[in-house]
Amino acid sequence: MSGFLDRAKEQAQSALNQGKQKVDEVQQQRAGNDLLKRLGAAYYAERRGTGTPEGTQAALTALESHITAHGDGFLRG
Repeated sequence: MSGFLDRAKEQAQSALNQGKQKVDEVQQQRAGNDLLKRLGAAYYAERRGTGTPEGTQAALTALESHITAHGDGFLRG
């Protein structure tokens, strides 16, 4: 009986870890999408004369940092 419980516990832990990993992936995708949206908004504002090149560069830098840390998978939506 102990072996059965140990295997069940291992399977439950494995499922929990997979669930946590999936949640992390979704959160990283959302963060990447938000940064991409910020870059687009900053660029648009700059082109309209209400934004600055510095604002666009800051948004680009934040997006590049996210891509370096988490990859660019969110770009393939």
